[in-house]
Amino acid sequence: MNIPQKDVLLKKLEGLEQMPSIPVVVTPLLHYLEQPLERLEVQRVVDMISQDKSLAAQCLRMANSPLFGRWQSVESVRDAVVALGMQRMRDIVFSCSVLTLMPAEQTQLDPVVFWEHSLGCALVCRHFARKIAFPDPGKAYLAGLLHDIGVLVNLWLLPEEFRIAMETARSKRIPLHEAEMSILGITHCDSGRLLAERWSLSPDLVEVASLHHDLRAAKANPPLLALVSLADLLCRMGGIGYGYPEERQVDLLAEPAFAILLQHCPTLQDFDWARLTFELEAYLDEVSRLVTVLYRPQ
Repeated sequence: MNIPQKDVLLKKLEGLEQMPSIPVVVTPLLHYLEQPLERLEVQRVVDMISQDKSLAAQCLRMANSPLFGRWQSVESVRDAVVALGMQRMRDIVFSCSVLTLMPAEQTQLDPVVFWEHSLGCALVCRHFARKIAFPDPGKAYLAGLLHDIGVLVNLWLLPEEFRIAMETARSKRIPLHEAEMSILGITHCDSGRLLAERWSLSPDLVEVASLHHDLRAAKANPPLLALVSLADLLCRMGGIGYGYPEERQVDLLAEPAFAILLQHCPTLQDFDWARLTFELEAYLDEVSRLVTVLYRPQ
């Protein structure tokens, strides 16, 4: 495919109305959960989640994962809200709602593989953020979860073109965005920006969706973008990428993202990377198990 077709592809990407939207209950629920904690009522949150039975069931499955801090079973939405707190319920609700956005038919990218990477990146972002005293681990979680929403756009609106890019990435074992650029002239970052803006996400989340592979234009929240970029690399190096191994050498300390994050989180200078890598091995195994339970329930 020649680069001059880029304009044709961008025109196709304007058809975002062809994509499914997140469940109708989610937007008001997330808006409600943005309020100060003292204004939130447990029963109202429970009632809003319970309006969507599928969402409620998935929230319970996720709430029972040790990744969200529970080692004892919770059996009702109310138990989950009380046990986990409003912040983690916001994370869980958004995570479960975006699970519905993958095309139902067979695609070049296995849904479980995609959600392993997205949820893995979200959880690594949150874990990493806490380790380096990043000021908003909750925002880091959402940023990690949503960083690849452009892949969903490409699966819906550019299925054949994306299939060729995916096959190229897999056969050459190169990063997906590099294959997209060489084949399409655009990447999932371009698509991600369009969807993030359509969803009216905050400016820093729009930047995460559109710039996580090119941090030079970061303005809204450079350390958040850098955190996601490093978490994305950690996941791909840890075997939770796009379903194939990338043949590349990565030195995290030489990454532009590391330099940006170091300016804002000085403790990163003495960070114990070996310990983090050890912790993430078990972490990413649990991510794989959880996504399989969520996406392919028995």
